[in-house]
Order: sequence, then structure tokens, then C-alpha cells
Amino acid sequence: MTDELMRHAVTVADYMPHGMCLLWQPWLVFLWAGSDALIFASYMAIPIALLMVLKRRTDVPHRGIVMLFASFILLCGFTHLFGIVTLWVPIYPYVGVLKLATGIVSTITAILLFRMIPALVALPSPGDLRRANEELIEARDALEAKVAARTAELSDANARLAILTREAVHRSNNLLAVVSSLARQSARDARNIDDYVETFAGRIDALAGATSSVMRGDDKTSQGIETIVRRQLDPLLNVHGDRVRIEGPLVRVGSEAAQQISLALHELATNAQKYGGLDHDEAAILVGWTVEDGRFRLIWVETFDPATGAAPFSSDRVGFGTKLLTRVVPTMLRGTAERTVDAAHFTYTLDVPIEELGAGSEGEGETGLAARIVDETFGADTRA
Repeated sequence: MTDELMRHAVTVADYMPHGMCLLWQPWLVFLWAGSDALIFASYMAIPIALLMVLKRRTDVPHRGIVMLFASFILLCGFTHLFGIVTLWVPIYPYVGVLKLATGIVSTITAILLFRMIPALVALPSPGDLRRANEELIEARDALEAKVAARTAELSDANARLAILTREAVHRSNNLLAVVSSLARQSARDARNIDDYVETFAGRIDALAGATSSVMRGDDKTSQGIETIVRRQLDPLLNVHGDRVRIEGPLVRVGSEAAQQISLALHELATNAQKYGGLDHDEAAILVGWTVEDGRFRLIWVETFDPATGAAPFSSDRVGFGTKLLTRVVPTMLRGTAERTVDAAHFTYTLDVPIEELGAGSEGEGETGLAARIVDETFGADTRA
């Protein structure tokens, strides 16, 4: 039987050409052959296109199933090609073998395709990919905006840090110059080493207290004038708190002004303790301030014992402390000061422009000026 099958497979002349079934009608033969030719051409082009896609896109998922589709379509194309041949040459055994191969490949493709349905359904659609891409673009834009904002904040922070660094250097130089001149001038007025140490230490403490009070402020650059006053009058308040009255509106004070006002208040408080009459029941001190017409006025009124009929110190006494109150501090704040003494009162008034209270450290020549206001070249020499 095998030999017979081989004989029939090889001896195709035993079969009748398919054209005879069409009665060799030209138009029918042409229609049949032309249709198969078009199908064969298309079936050859489709696998080539699929293979080109696989070659150019190595990231295509499920490449195996695509290859099976290409093979299935290619075999289908050859069956149509052999169909044209059988119109004239009855090679039906070869066509049968080709159809068997096509059936096997198509069956495998169908089985695998059904098994891959869940995975294929899970693949994102073009709309899903487009929306995901739009969301990624929006996220990228938002991230870039945040990065730009953080970069701007960092740039601003660096700029503020640079300004604060220059401010710290300036104030350090300023304070060192003031301390150096205070040391020289305090030595000129001192009667002995103990008096010098006490006076110099008190003035240094006034400067330190002003600086620390300002730095403890809510905005880290200024503090209320009341805090400065209470810091310098703390010794008096502890001993004679019921006789010291402090009143005035809220006024912010910058570090430079706070230092100068603290020096003046320290001198006034020290004089009140040394020469004032606070031990008497009627004695009192009033510290007040006002802001009117763009001017800041600080007033110190010290009431003496009315029974004595005279102040416990002379208004003619001119030392470094006096010049500090009447010449140094007002000049540094670009204002004026007045000191009067009568039988029962000592009054000190400091009048400065309100803008000088908040002046920073960028003014022209302030480091040199801060030193000169307490130096002998400014006229604070006790021999003057």
C-alpha cells in the first residue's frame, strides 16, 4: 500500500487538471487564477510586514505568537499558489501535504491564542497608554515646577545667608571697635582698678544685653524698646521696682539703635544707683517714650527727695558718662539729647528720627563711627 501511495503521489499525470472542472472557460479560469494570485500576493506581504515589525521593535511582547501568525498566513498563501498550479498541473498530493502543514500550524496558533487571551486582554489600549503618558507629562511638569520653586527658595536662602554673614562680620567689627574704645575711655575716668573694672564691665554688659535682647526677638532682627529698657533697668527693678515706672507704645528697635540706647540707659541707671535718692519714700524714676511726627523721644525723669532741696549730684559734672549721654549716643543715632537738673528732678531726653531705630548695619562708615563715638577723637576726653 505504501508503494501505491508513493506511486500516486509521484505520478500526478493520473489526475485530472482542475481547469477541466471549469470546462476551460477562459473567463472562469482567469477569475479563479487571478483571485488566487491576489490572495497569494497579499498573504506573502503580510508575513513580511510582521517580520519587519519584529526586527525593528525588539520590545514587542509575545513575539512567538506573532511568528506563528506569520507562518500560518505564509502557508495559506502557498496553498493559493498551488491552487493556481492545479488548474493546469494536477499536483493534488503536494497540495494536500501543504494543506496538512497549514492545518497543523493554524491549529497550534489557535490553541496558543486562546491560552493567551487573558494576557492579551490585559495589554493597555492606545487610549490607556495616551492617558498614562499625559499623566506622566503632568507629573513631570509638576515635579519640574517644584524643583524650580525649591531652587528659587534655596537661592533666596543662600542670598539671605550671605547677607546675614556680612551682617555678622560687620556687627562683630563694630562691637570690637566699641569695646576697645570703651576700655580706653573707662580707664580715663576710673579712680582705681576696682572702679575701672566695675564701670567697664557694666558698659560691656549693657552692650551684650542689647544684642541678646534683639536676637531673642520674634523676627530675629529687632525687639521692642520696652524689652531693652527693662533689661538695662533690671538691677533697679529688683530693688526699687515699686518706684520705677515704665510706659510707652510698642516700638521696634534694630541692633545698632538698641546698643546705643542700652548704653544711655546703663549710664542713667548707674548714676541713679550711685547718686540718686531712691532710698527716700518719695523718690521715683519714670522712663517713657513717645512717637510723634516721625520722631522717637525717650524721657528719663528722676525725682529726688524734696526735703533736701537739691539734687544729689551736680549738673556741672562732665565725665565720660555725661558725654556718652549728651554727645555720643545722640550723634550715633543722628538725633539730639538734653540733660537738665533742678532741685527735685533730673531729666534726660533723647530725640531721634524714628527711621534711625531700625537702621541696619549697611550705613556708610558705621564701624568707624561706632568707634569714634566713644574715642577721644570724638571729644569724649575727660580733660575737655
